[in-house]
Amino acid sequence: MATIKRSTTSPGDRRVRRTRTALARALIQLVGERDLSRISVSDVAERAGVSRTAFYDHYRDVHELAEAACTAMIDDLIQALPTSTPVDAHDFAPEVTRSLEAFFTSLAEHAGLYRSLLGPQGSAHVADYIRRRTIAAIHDRLRQAAESDPQHAGPPDIPHDIPAAFTAGALLGVATDWLQRGCPRPPAEMAALTWPLLRALYRLDADASP
Repeated sequence: MATIKRSTTSPGDRRVRRTRTALARALIQLVGERDLSRISVSDVAERAGVSRTAFYDHYRDVHELAEAACTAMIDDLIQALPTSTPVDAHDFAPEVTRSLEAFFTSLAEHAGLYRSLLGPQGSAHVADYIRRRTIAAIHDRLRQAAESDPQHAGPPDIPHDIPAAFTAGALLGVATDWLQRGCPRPPAEMAALTWPLLRALYRLDADASP
């Protein structure tokens, strides 16, 4: 006899998720139309089809909603990054450039939101969150590289958190500059330009000497 798997998520939890998703989607749409500073709680609530009271049940203001939406998108992006690290740098290059292109594509798709939060008057919380999450992802890939091929893992006397922090800061700086200048180069080109810098940093060259 077949059994029915019952959901362990309560209707209340599902309602919370639906409301937050609707609010985030509404904000992203509105940021595509005008600057974040010109968007009110009423604007977001009306676009999401909820009341102002429902908005305040979840967020203090539009800026807090923007931070939540931005960090959620970053989490999704980092989770989508590849988990394997090929030993051969030539095999690694397409994987890295695809990941970088996905990173820049995601930024471009929501450029208004990221530009507002990462700009001069933006959110230190979001910038720090992106930096920390990126450091963690890069650190994990450096650990995998060291396990699979110590030759390409970098100098043994440099802790992996230092290269990871350096790379995360550099990548965030490049992304922020690109956003503030209106994303003048396409994501694929940004990925192609960024990959050689990473390769030089970690000496990911198949012909490098041990």
